[in-house]
Amino acid sequence: MSSIWTFFENMNELVYVADMDTYDLVYMNRRTLESFEFHSVEEIRGKKCYEVLQHSSAPCAMCTNRELKPTYFKEWQYYNPVVEKYFLLKDSMIEESGRRFRIEFALDVSAQEEQNRAIREHHDLEKLVNEALRIALQASSPDESINILLEYLGKALNGDRTYIFERNEEGGDDNTYEWTASGVTPEKDNLQDLPPDVCASWYRMFRKNKHIIIDKLEDIQEEEPVQYEILKRQNIHSLVVVPLYDDDKVIAFYGVDNPPGKYVEYASNMLQIMGHFIISVLRRRNLVRQLQEMSYLDQLTRFGNRHAMDERIADIRPGESIGAVYCDVTGLKQVNDTEGHKAGDRLILRACDCLREVFGDQSLFRIGGDEFLVLCARMGEKELAERVESLKRVLREHSVILAVGVSWVADGAGKMDELLSVSESRMYKDKSIHYRTLRIDRRK
Repeated sequence: MSSIWTFFENMNELVYVADMDTYDLVYMNRRTLESFEFHSVEEIRGKKCYEVLQHSSAPCAMCTNRELKPTYFKEWQYYNPVVEKYFLLKDSMIEESGRRFRIEFALDVSAQEEQNRAIREHHDLEKLVNEALRIALQASSPDESINILLEYLGKALNGDRTYIFERNEEGGDDNTYEWTASGVTPEKDNLQDLPPDVCASWYRMFRKNKHIIIDKLEDIQEEEPVQYEILKRQNIHSLVVVPLYDDDKVIAFYGVDNPPGKYVEYASNMLQIMGHFIISVLRRRNLVRQLQEMSYLDQLTRFGNRHAMDERIADIRPGESIGAVYCDVTGLKQVNDTEGHKAGDRLILRACDCLREVFGDQSLFRIGGDEFLVLCARMGEKELAERVESLKRVLREHSVILAVGVSWVADGAGKMDELLSVSESRMYKDKSIHYRTLRIDRRK
Protein backbone atom coordinates (compact mmCIF):
# COMPACT_ATOMS: atom_id res chain seq x y z
CA MET A 1 0.00 0.00 0.00
CA SER A 2 1.36 3.41 -0.92
CA SER A 3 2.46 5.45 2.07
CA ILE A 4 0.40 8.32 0.67
CA TRP A 5 -2.86 6.45 1.20
CA THR A 6 -2.09 5.25 4.76
CA PHE A 7 -2.35 8.87 5.87
CA PHE A 8 -6.13 8.55 5.49
CA GLU A 9 -6.53 5.21 7.24
CA ASN A 10 -8.13 6.38 10.48
CA MET A 11 -10.14 9.33 9.20
CA ASN A 12 -13.84 9.41 10.06
CA GLU A 13 -14.65 10.33 6.48
CA LEU A 14 -14.92 7.63 3.83
CA VAL A 15 -11.87 7.75 1.54
CA TYR A 16 -11.18 5.73 -1.57
CA VAL A 17 -8.61 5.95 -4.37
CA ALA A 18 -9.03 4.67 -7.94
CA ASP A 19 -6.91 4.73 -11.06
CA MET A 20 -8.51 7.37 -13.32
CA ASP A 21 -7.61 5.56 -16.53
CA THR A 22 -8.51 1.96 -15.61
CA TYR A 23 -11.06 2.63 -12.80
CA ASP A 24 -9.24 0.03 -10.69
CA LEU A 25 -9.65 0.53 -6.96
CA VAL A 26 -6.27 0.83 -5.24
CA TYR A 27 -7.25 1.89 -1.74
CA MET A 28 -10.13 2.19 0.73
CA ASN A 29 -9.67 3.41 4.25
CA ARG A 30 -11.06 1.48 7.19
CA ARG A 31 -14.36 3.38 7.30
CA THR A 32 -15.03 2.81 3.58
CA LEU A 33 -14.20 -0.89 3.75
CA GLU A 34 -16.65 -1.32 6.62
CA SER A 35 -19.40 0.61 4.82
CA PHE A 36 -19.14 -1.63 1.75
CA GLU A 37 -18.69 -4.81 3.82
CA PHE A 38 -15.05 -5.53 3.10
CA HIS A 39 -12.41 -6.51 5.64
CA SER A 40 -9.17 -5.59 3.91
CA VAL A 41 -7.79 -3.67 0.93
CA GLU A 42 -6.72 -6.98 -0.59
CA GLU A 43 -10.39 -7.86 -1.16
CA ILE A 44 -10.84 -4.92 -3.54
CA ARG A 45 -7.77 -5.61 -5.66
CA GLY A 46 -8.74 -5.93 -9.32
CA LYS A 47 -12.23 -4.52 -8.78
CA LYS A 48 -13.56 -1.42 -10.54
CA CYS A 49 -14.75 1.54 -8.51
CA TYR A 50 -18.13 1.61 -10.28
CA GLU A 51 -18.64 -2.11 -9.55
CA VAL A 52 -18.04 -1.76 -5.83
CA LEU A 53 -19.40 1.71 -5.09
CA GLN A 54 -22.35 1.81 -7.49
CA HIS A 55 -23.05 -1.84 -8.38
CA SER A 56 -22.74 -0.87 -12.05
CA SER A 57 -21.20 -2.77 -14.95
CA ALA A 58 -19.79 0.35 -16.64
CA PRO A 59 -18.32 3.71 -15.58
CA CYS A 60 -20.92 5.98 -13.97
CA ALA A 61 -22.55 8.60 -16.21
CA MET A 62 -22.13 11.19 -13.44
CA CYS A 63 -18.42 10.44 -12.92
CA THR A 64 -16.45 13.64 -12.25
CA ASN A 65 -13.08 12.37 -13.57
CA ARG A 66 -13.07 14.76 -16.51
CA GLU A 67 -13.38 17.73 -14.12
CA LEU A 68 -10.51 16.80 -11.83
CA LYS A 69 -7.01 18.22 -11.69
CA PRO A 70 -4.23 18.31 -9.09
CA THR A 71 -4.71 20.69 -6.10
CA TYR A 72 -8.35 21.31 -7.10
CA PHE A 73 -11.31 19.79 -5.22
CA LYS A 74 -14.67 19.16 -6.86
CA GLU A 75 -17.38 19.38 -4.19
CA TRP A 76 -20.83 17.87 -4.70
CA GLN A 77 -23.57 15.86 -2.99
CA TYR A 78 -24.89 12.44 -3.88
CA TYR A 79 -27.31 9.87 -2.52
CA ASN A 80 -25.70 6.44 -2.80
CA PRO A 81 -28.43 3.81 -3.21
CA VAL A 82 -25.99 0.98 -2.42
CA VAL A 83 -25.42 2.07 1.18
CA GLU A 84 -28.59 4.23 1.26
CA LYS A 85 -26.84 7.32 2.56
CA TYR A 86 -26.31 10.92 1.56
CA PHE A 87 -22.73 12.12 1.21
CA LEU A 88 -20.98 15.43 0.85
CA LEU A 89 -18.20 14.54 -1.61
CA LYS A 90 -14.85 16.14 -2.35
CA ASP A 91 -12.93 14.75 -5.34
CA SER A 92 -9.42 15.53 -6.57
CA MET A 93 -6.57 14.12 -8.65
CA ILE A 94 -3.24 12.85 -7.35
CA GLU A 95 -0.37 11.95 -9.68
CA GLU A 96 2.15 9.34 -8.56
CA SER A 97 4.73 7.36 -10.56
CA GLY A 98 3.20 8.43 -13.86
CA ARG A 99 -0.31 7.34 -12.88
CA ARG A 100 -3.37 9.51 -12.26
CA PHE A 101 -5.47 8.69 -9.24
CA ARG A 102 -8.92 9.91 -8.26
CA ILE A 103 -9.23 10.42 -4.52
CA GLU A 104 -12.65 10.98 -3.00
CA PHE A 105 -13.55 12.06 0.51
CA ALA A 106 -17.15 11.30 1.49
CA LEU A 107 -18.71 12.85 4.56
CA ASP A 108 -21.87 11.10 5.69
CA VAL A 109 -24.45 13.87 6.15
CA SER A 110 -27.47 11.58 6.44
CA ALA A 111 -27.81 12.29 10.15
CA GLN A 112 -28.60 15.93 9.58
CA GLU A 113 -32.29 16.75 9.79
CA GLU A 114 -32.35 18.39 6.40
CA GLN A 115 -30.78 15.35 4.76
CA ASN A 116 -33.08 13.04 6.73
CA ARG A 117 -36.02 14.78 5.11
CA ALA A 118 -34.35 14.41 1.73
CA ILE A 119 -33.83 10.70 2.30
CA ARG A 120 -37.50 10.22 3.20
CA GLU A 121 -38.44 12.11 0.06
CA HIS A 122 -36.14 9.96 -2.02
CA HIS A 123 -37.93 6.85 -0.81
CA ASP A 124 -40.73 8.13 -3.00
CA LEU A 125 -39.67 7.11 -6.49
CA GLU A 126 -41.19 10.19 -8.07
CA LYS A 127 -38.71 12.29 -6.15
CA LEU A 128 -35.92 10.09 -7.46
CA VAL A 129 -37.16 10.75 -10.98
CA ASN A 130 -37.13 14.49 -10.35
CA GLU A 131 -33.57 14.24 -9.10
CA ALA A 132 -32.63 12.26 -12.20
CA LEU A 133 -34.15 14.93 -14.43
CA ARG A 134 -32.27 17.65 -12.57
CA ILE A 135 -28.94 15.90 -13.12
CA ALA A 136 -29.76 14.98 -16.71
CA LEU A 137 -30.57 18.58 -17.58
CA GLN A 138 -27.03 19.55 -16.62
CA ALA A 139 -25.51 17.04 -19.06
CA SER A 140 -23.42 18.32 -21.95
CA SER A 141 -25.15 16.27 -24.67
CA PRO A 142 -28.48 14.50 -25.32
CA ASP A 143 -26.75 11.11 -25.27
CA GLU A 144 -25.28 11.82 -21.85
CA SER A 145 -28.69 12.95 -20.57
CA ILE A 146 -30.29 9.67 -21.66
CA ASN A 147 -27.52 7.55 -20.14
CA ILE A 148 -27.89 9.40 -16.83
CA LEU A 149 -31.64 8.86 -16.80
CA LEU A 150 -31.36 5.15 -17.55
CA GLU A 151 -28.72 4.69 -14.84
CA TYR A 152 -30.78 6.57 -12.29
CA LEU A 153 -33.96 4.67 -13.16
CA GLY A 154 -32.22 1.31 -13.08
CA LYS A 155 -30.86 1.94 -9.61
CA ALA A 156 -34.07 3.48 -8.29
CA LEU A 157 -36.16 0.52 -9.48
CA ASN A 158 -33.51 -2.06 -8.50
CA GLY A 159 -33.60 -3.46 -12.03
CA ASP A 160 -30.98 -5.49 -13.85
CA ARG A 161 -31.12 -3.42 -17.01
CA THR A 162 -32.74 -0.31 -18.45
CA TYR A 163 -32.78 0.41 -22.17
CA ILE A 164 -34.26 2.17 -25.18
CA PHE A 165 -35.21 0.55 -28.49
CA GLU A 166 -35.81 2.71 -31.55
CA ARG A 167 -37.48 1.82 -34.84
CA ASN A 168 -35.02 1.87 -37.74
CA GLU A 169 -35.71 2.76 -41.36
CA GLU A 170 -36.18 -0.90 -42.34
CA GLY A 171 -38.90 -1.41 -39.71
CA GLY A 172 -36.75 -3.36 -37.26
CA ASP A 173 -35.87 -2.37 -33.70
CA ASP A 174 -32.41 -1.26 -32.53
CA ASN A 175 -31.27 -1.21 -28.91
CA THR A 176 -29.73 2.28 -28.92
CA TYR A 177 -29.13 2.93 -25.19
CA GLU A 178 -28.50 0.62 -22.25
CA TRP A 179 -27.58 0.59 -18.57
CA THR A 180 -26.79 -2.64 -16.75
CA ALA A 181 -26.36 -3.39 -13.07
CA SER A 182 -23.18 -4.92 -11.72
CA GLY A 183 -22.79 -8.52 -12.85
CA VAL A 184 -25.39 -8.20 -15.62
CA THR A 185 -24.13 -8.85 -19.15
CA PRO A 186 -24.71 -5.96 -21.59
CA GLU A 187 -26.94 -6.98 -24.50
CA LYS A 188 -27.05 -3.90 -26.72
CA ASP A 189 -24.67 -5.23 -29.38
CA ASN A 190 -26.75 -8.40 -29.67
CA LEU A 191 -30.06 -6.57 -30.05
CA GLN A 192 -29.70 -4.67 -33.31
CA ASP A 193 -32.24 -4.75 -36.15
CA LEU A 194 -34.64 -7.13 -34.43
CA PRO A 195 -37.17 -8.42 -37.00
CA PRO A 196 -40.56 -6.62 -36.79
CA ASP A 197 -42.40 -9.79 -35.74
CA VAL A 198 -40.39 -10.06 -32.49
CA CYS A 199 -42.11 -7.05 -30.92
CA ALA A 200 -45.24 -6.98 -33.13
CA SER A 201 -47.57 -7.80 -30.24
CA TRP A 202 -46.05 -5.01 -28.17
CA TYR A 203 -46.62 -2.46 -30.94
CA ARG A 204 -50.26 -3.56 -31.20
CA MET A 205 -50.60 -2.77 -27.49
CA PHE A 206 -48.75 0.54 -27.91
CA ARG A 207 -51.17 1.66 -30.62
CA LYS A 208 -53.92 1.25 -28.02
CA ASN A 209 -51.98 3.47 -25.59
CA LYS A 210 -51.13 0.47 -23.43
CA HIS A 211 -47.83 -0.60 -21.93
CA ILE A 212 -46.27 -4.01 -21.31
CA ILE A 213 -45.91 -5.74 -17.96
CA ILE A 214 -44.58 -9.29 -17.80
CA ASP A 215 -44.64 -10.57 -14.22
CA LYS A 216 -43.48 -14.07 -15.15
CA LEU A 217 -41.71 -14.79 -18.40
CA GLU A 218 -43.12 -18.33 -18.54
CA ASP A 219 -46.59 -16.82 -19.04
CA ILE A 220 -45.75 -15.85 -22.66
CA GLN A 221 -43.91 -19.03 -23.69
CA GLU A 222 -46.75 -20.53 -25.74
CA GLU A 223 -48.26 -17.29 -27.07
CA GLU A 224 -44.97 -15.55 -28.03
CA PRO A 225 -42.33 -18.31 -28.51
CA VAL A 226 -39.83 -16.16 -30.49
CA GLN A 227 -40.01 -13.30 -28.01
CA TYR A 228 -39.84 -15.76 -25.13
CA GLU A 229 -36.58 -17.29 -26.38
CA ILE A 230 -34.94 -13.88 -26.90
CA LEU A 231 -35.89 -12.70 -23.40
CA LYS A 232 -34.98 -15.99 -21.73
CA ARG A 233 -31.53 -15.91 -23.31
CA GLN A 234 -30.98 -12.58 -21.52
CA ASN A 235 -31.98 -14.10 -18.15
CA ILE A 236 -35.10 -11.92 -18.02
CA HIS A 237 -37.91 -13.19 -15.82
CA SER A 238 -39.97 -9.99 -15.60
CA LEU A 239 -40.06 -6.60 -17.26
CA VAL A 240 -41.94 -3.35 -17.70
CA VAL A 241 -41.91 -1.59 -21.08
CA VAL A 242 -43.66 1.63 -22.14
CA PRO A 243 -43.94 3.22 -25.60
CA LEU A 244 -42.46 6.54 -26.68
CA TYR A 245 -44.66 8.62 -28.95
CA ASP A 246 -43.83 11.45 -31.34
CA ASP A 247 -46.86 13.14 -32.89
CA ASP A 248 -49.04 10.19 -31.78
CA LYS A 249 -46.73 7.74 -33.59
CA VAL A 250 -44.77 5.09 -31.70
CA ILE A 251 -41.10 5.64 -32.57
CA ALA A 252 -39.47 3.73 -29.71
CA PHE A 253 -40.00 1.97 -26.41
CA TYR A 254 -38.00 1.72 -23.22
CA GLY A 255 -38.14 -0.31 -20.07
CA VAL A 256 -36.59 -2.07 -17.12
CA ASP A 257 -35.73 -5.77 -16.73
CA ASN A 258 -36.24 -7.81 -13.57
CA PRO A 259 -37.48 -5.12 -11.15
CA PRO A 260 -38.47 -6.58 -7.75
CA GLY A 261 -42.11 -7.58 -7.61
CA LYS A 262 -43.07 -4.69 -5.33
CA TYR A 263 -41.79 -2.21 -7.93
CA VAL A 264 -43.40 -3.67 -11.06
CA GLU A 265 -46.65 -1.70 -11.01
CA TYR A 266 -45.02 1.49 -9.81
CA ALA A 267 -42.24 1.17 -12.40
CA SER A 268 -44.76 1.54 -15.21
CA ASN A 269 -45.92 4.87 -13.76
CA MET A 270 -42.38 6.12 -13.38
CA LEU A 271 -41.44 5.10 -16.90
CA GLN A 272 -44.48 6.86 -18.34
CA ILE A 273 -43.68 10.05 -16.42
CA MET A 274 -40.08 9.95 -17.62
CA GLY A 275 -41.11 9.11 -21.18
CA HIS A 276 -42.18 12.67 -22.01
CA PHE A 277 -38.75 13.98 -21.10
CA ILE A 278 -36.94 11.21 -22.99
CA ILE A 279 -38.89 12.03 -26.14
CA SER A 280 -37.83 15.67 -25.86
CA VAL A 281 -34.19 14.58 -25.44
CA LEU A 282 -34.43 12.28 -28.46
CA ARG A 283 -35.83 15.16 -30.53
CA ARG A 284 -32.95 17.35 -29.41
CA ARG A 285 -30.48 14.58 -30.24
CA ASN A 286 -31.96 14.19 -33.74
CA LEU A 287 -31.76 17.93 -34.31
CA VAL A 288 -28.11 17.98 -33.26
CA ARG A 289 -27.38 15.09 -35.61
CA GLN A 290 -29.13 16.84 -38.50
CA LEU A 291 -27.13 19.99 -37.89
CA GLN A 292 -23.91 18.00 -37.70
CA GLU A 293 -24.82 16.21 -40.91
CA MET A 294 -25.49 19.50 -42.68
CA SER A 295 -22.19 20.85 -41.40
CA TYR A 296 -20.11 17.88 -42.52
CA LEU A 297 -21.89 16.23 -45.47
CA ASP A 298 -22.41 17.27 -49.07
CA GLN A 299 -26.16 16.97 -49.51
CA LEU A 300 -26.10 15.56 -53.07
CA THR A 301 -23.37 12.94 -52.80
CA ARG A 302 -23.37 12.25 -49.04
CA PHE A 303 -19.58 12.56 -49.18
CA GLY A 304 -17.83 14.71 -46.60
CA ASN A 305 -17.55 18.41 -47.44
CA ARG A 306 -14.54 20.71 -47.06
CA HIS A 307 -15.25 21.19 -43.36
CA ALA A 308 -15.20 17.41 -42.86
CA MET A 309 -11.99 17.22 -44.89
CA ASP A 310 -10.30 19.80 -42.67
CA GLU A 311 -11.39 17.85 -39.56
CA ARG A 312 -9.98 14.62 -40.98
CA ILE A 313 -6.69 16.26 -41.89
CA ALA A 314 -6.40 17.64 -38.37
CA ASP A 315 -6.63 14.07 -37.06
CA ILE A 316 -3.57 12.84 -38.96
CA ARG A 317 -1.08 11.54 -36.41
CA PRO A 318 2.74 11.43 -36.63
CA GLY A 319 3.91 8.27 -38.33
CA GLU A 320 0.58 7.71 -40.09
CA SER A 321 1.01 6.98 -43.81
CA ILE A 322 -1.55 8.56 -46.08
CA GLY A 323 -2.36 8.74 -49.76
CA ALA A 324 -4.39 11.37 -51.58
CA VAL A 325 -6.45 10.63 -54.69
CA TYR A 326 -7.58 13.91 -56.26
CA CYS A 327 -10.34 13.51 -58.87
CA ASP A 328 -12.22 15.70 -61.32
CA VAL A 329 -15.35 14.71 -63.26
CA THR A 330 -14.25 15.39 -66.80
CA GLY A 331 -16.92 16.70 -69.15
CA LEU A 332 -19.39 17.78 -66.48
CA LYS A 333 -19.76 21.29 -67.91
CA GLN A 334 -20.64 19.93 -71.32
CA VAL A 335 -23.27 17.59 -69.85
CA ASN A 336 -24.78 20.45 -67.83
CA ASP A 337 -24.90 22.70 -70.89
CA THR A 338 -26.30 20.16 -73.34
CA GLU A 339 -28.42 17.82 -71.18
CA GLY A 340 -29.22 19.91 -68.12
CA HIS A 341 -28.07 20.00 -64.51
CA LYS A 342 -30.10 16.95 -63.51
CA ALA A 343 -28.10 14.92 -66.00
CA GLY A 344 -24.96 16.51 -64.58
CA ASP A 345 -26.01 15.45 -61.08
CA ARG A 346 -26.54 11.89 -62.30
CA LEU A 347 -23.03 11.90 -63.75
CA ILE A 348 -21.63 13.12 -60.42
CA LEU A 349 -23.50 10.39 -58.56
CA ARG A 350 -22.19 7.70 -60.94
CA ALA A 351 -18.68 8.96 -60.28
CA CYS A 352 -19.36 8.78 -56.53
CA ASP A 353 -20.62 5.20 -56.87
CA CYS A 354 -17.34 4.28 -58.55
CA LEU A 355 -15.29 5.90 -55.79
CA ARG A 356 -17.36 4.18 -53.10
CA GLU A 357 -16.95 0.81 -54.80
CA VAL A 358 -13.17 1.10 -54.76
CA PHE A 359 -12.48 3.29 -51.69
CA GLY A 360 -15.54 2.69 -49.53
CA ASP A 361 -13.43 2.00 -46.44
CA GLN A 362 -11.56 5.31 -46.77
CA SER A 363 -12.45 9.00 -46.30
CA LEU A 364 -14.38 10.43 -49.26
CA PHE A 365 -14.93 14.16 -49.81
CA ARG A 366 -16.54 16.46 -52.36
CA ILE A 367 -14.40 19.58 -52.34
CA GLY A 368 -15.83 21.40 -55.36
CA GLY A 369 -18.58 21.19 -57.93
CA ASP A 370 -16.80 18.48 -59.92
CA GLU A 371 -13.80 17.75 -57.68
CA PHE A 372 -13.41 14.92 -55.19
CA LEU A 373 -10.73 13.80 -52.79
CA VAL A 374 -10.05 10.41 -51.24
CA LEU A 375 -7.75 10.27 -48.21
CA CYS A 376 -6.34 6.78 -47.72
CA ALA A 377 -4.93 6.51 -44.21
CA ARG A 378 -2.56 3.76 -43.10
CA MET A 379 -2.43 2.36 -46.64
CA GLY A 380 0.80 1.28 -48.32
CA GLU A 381 1.94 2.90 -51.55
CA LYS A 382 1.57 -0.37 -53.46
CA GLU A 383 -1.99 -0.93 -52.27
CA LEU A 384 -2.86 2.66 -53.18
CA ALA A 385 -1.59 2.13 -56.73
CA GLU A 386 -3.63 -1.08 -56.99
CA ARG A 387 -6.77 0.70 -55.87
CA VAL A 388 -6.26 3.46 -58.44
CA GLU A 389 -5.95 0.83 -61.17
CA SER A 390 -9.18 -0.75 -59.90
CA LEU A 391 -10.82 2.69 -60.02
CA LYS A 392 -9.87 3.14 -63.67
CA ARG A 393 -11.42 -0.23 -64.52
CA VAL A 394 -14.64 0.55 -62.62
CA LEU A 395 -14.87 3.97 -64.28
CA ARG A 396 -14.73 2.36 -67.72
CA GLU A 397 -17.45 -0.10 -66.75
CA HIS A 398 -19.73 2.79 -65.69
CA SER A 399 -18.85 5.09 -68.61
CA VAL A 400 -17.46 7.77 -66.28
CA ILE A 401 -14.34 9.79 -67.00
CA LEU A 402 -12.37 11.06 -64.02
CA ALA A 403 -9.09 12.90 -64.16
CA VAL A 404 -7.02 11.38 -61.35
CA GLY A 405 -3.95 12.60 -59.48
CA VAL A 406 -2.27 10.47 -56.80
CA SER A 407 0.28 11.24 -54.11
CA TRP A 408 1.50 9.25 -51.08
CA VAL A 409 3.72 9.89 -48.03
CA ALA A 410 4.89 7.54 -45.31
CA ASP A 411 4.25 10.16 -42.61
CA GLY A 412 1.42 12.60 -43.26
CA ALA A 413 1.84 14.75 -40.16
CA GLY A 414 2.79 18.26 -41.24
CA LYS A 415 2.92 17.30 -44.92
CA MET A 416 -0.73 17.46 -45.93
CA ASP A 417 -0.46 20.76 -47.82
CA GLU A 418 2.32 19.32 -49.96
CA LEU A 419 0.49 16.02 -50.41
CA LEU A 420 -2.70 17.70 -51.62
CA SER A 421 -0.83 20.13 -53.84
CA VAL A 422 1.05 17.33 -55.60
CA SER A 423 -2.05 15.19 -56.12
CA GLU A 424 -4.05 18.20 -57.40
CA SER A 425 -1.26 19.12 -59.82
CA ARG A 426 -1.12 15.56 -61.14
CA MET A 427 -4.91 15.54 -61.53
CA TYR A 428 -4.82 18.68 -63.68
CA LYS A 429 -2.03 17.15 -65.76
CA ASP A 430 -4.14 14.04 -66.30
CA LYS A 431 -7.11 16.21 -67.25
CA SER A 432 -5.05 18.17 -69.77
CA ILE A 433 -3.82 14.95 -71.38
CA HIS A 434 -7.41 13.78 -71.74
CA TYR A 435 -8.55 16.98 -73.43
CA ARG A 436 -5.55 17.04 -75.76
CA THR A 437 -6.08 13.42 -76.74
CA LEU A 438 -9.73 14.05 -77.63
CA ARG A 439 -8.98 17.53 -79.02
CA ILE A 440 -11.69 19.07 -76.84
CA ASP A 441 -11.86 22.79 -76.12
CA ARG A 442 -11.98 22.89 -72.28
CA ARG A 443 -13.85 26.18 -72.37
CA LYS A 444 -16.89 24.55 -73.96
